[in-house]
Amino acid sequence: MYCLKRWTTLMVALLALHGTAQAATYVDVLDLPAMPSALASNSALRDVTRAGPRLVAVGPRGHIVYSDDLGSRWQQARVPVSADLNAVTFPTPELGWAVGNDGVILHSRDGGLSWEKQLDGRVLGEQVVAWYRAQAHAAPGDERWATWVGEGERLVAEGADKPLLDVWFRDADNGFAVGVFNLLLHTSDGGRHWTPWLERTDNPQALHLTSLAEVDSALYITGEQGLLLKLTADGQHFERLTTPYAGTFFGALGKPGVLLAYGLRGHVYRSTDGGQHWQAVPTGLSTSITAASLDRAGQLWLSSQAGDVLVSRDSGVSFQPVTQTARTPVSGATFDAASDLVLVGDRGVRTLAHEQPLQP
Repeated sequence: MYCLKRWTTLMVALLALHGTAQAATYVDVLDLPAMPSALASNSALRDVTRAGPRLVAVGPRGHIVYSDDLGSRWQQARVPVSADLNAVTFPTPELGWAVGNDGVILHSRDGGLSWEKQLDGRVLGEQVVAWYRAQAHAAPGDERWATWVGEGERLVAEGADKPLLDVWFRDADNGFAVGVFNLLLHTSDGGRHWTPWLERTDNPQALHLTSLAEVDSALYITGEQGLLLKLTADGQHFERLTTPYAGTFFGALGKPGVLLAYGLRGHVYRSTDGGQHWQAVPTGLSTSITAASLDRAGQLWLSSQAGDVLVSRDSGVSFQPVTQTARTPVSGATFDAASDLVLVGDRGVRTLAHEQPLQP
């Protein structure tokens, strides 16, 4: 019994020492640069876009990869964080933004080769509190600001754990980032300052905001429980549109005169009047549609969590499946400079050549 007690005591002591050593060497992912990996482009990636002719993709552990030869070879970018990244956008070939978990926002000035941190969740809550306290001070009779000060205080108390799920920029200065629990940020100076817009959405339940999409010169935000928000004509508020679906929308896509909203279990809805009226579009899928893209010919493309690819040549009235030699999960899609469809997901990058997807 004595030996057993000594062994138990020793193991407890060793575990305590191991925990102390781990604590001493712990580095926050917001301070830890992304580790170089030769397999980064073959590992999980969550979004892909173009920066001029260059392809740029982002994923877990701060991985950002880029290709200058239509996806044949990929190189890893210099990234100052190891937080998981969820979305990326480039309004110009040089200027780009990426967002991810822990409230992180990254900015690139060189087409995605290197990145710097503009914001993270450790300071986000403090900035939200400071912003809404300033509004309350400027309008002491307006009690609504106390609610939003409280939201900022909640962010501070809960720490840097709020994911940002998408980012969009109209140009080099004006952009938005969205995330969980109605998290909406706006910048008009290229991200040097990010202003909370929590009070500017018709989202009283604080539903998660999943994506941003510009369709026919209008900006939309999708979310859970059928949430679809549209930026008002004065650019100051996101108003809620009525949709026929109660599940999560993962994104929106369209072209002049056509708006599609897509999401869980293969659901797609189509509107020809800016979201006032909708029609269900059959897809034949039961898996979630997680990515979409528009090609140069105006054809609409959808991809699913299971790796399905669908194309519409009739402005979204109907979709046909595309025959593929390999099928892997898709979380992001774009077209490269040669009009090939580039897909990213849990197994990295793959490309559907221009000749292949034209044969549904």
